[in-house]
Amino acid sequence: MNAEITRLLTGFPVICTLPVQWGDQDAFAHVNNTTYIRWFESSRFAYGTETGMSQLYETQKIGPILASVSCNYRRQLIFPDTVHVGARITKIGRTSMVMEHRVVSESLQAVAAEGDSTIVMFDYRGQKPVPVSPALRQVLATLEGPDSLLVQLNPPPG
Repeated sequence: MNAEITRLLTGFPVICTLPVQWGDQDAFAHVNNTTYIRWFESSRFAYGTETGMSQLYETQKIGPILASVSCNYRRQLIFPDTVHVGARITKIGRTSMVMEHRVVSESLQAVAAEGDSTIVMFDYRGQKPVPVSPALRQVLATLEGPDSLLVQLNPPPG
């Protein structure tokens, strides 16, 4: 990544680099809106792998489940290009987290989209939300760094 892309993704501890595929474009000759949501998904998966959330599912059948996603489209993208997708947690509740995503175009050297995902920690056996554990909170605090706004190691009541 060059200096401008690095600057645009400052504060995002997890970054995925993905090629824009020819098939990502729609009839209007730009990347289809649904592709950005898939890129968000890729960054969520990378974040989950980095923090152990994905492995938690393997061992305990507890893991993240998507509750909502939103995207603000800033610029059209076309093939060929490469995007860098940043992910960071901006808020932790009792059972949920808000993850911010930013898509930066290598060709444009600019932010192409930004959005948020609400992720709930979920017990897949019991089919119900579960609290974000203190251990996971600590991992998130370490990854996000001392300047992050989120880091509250004890869950809120209720």
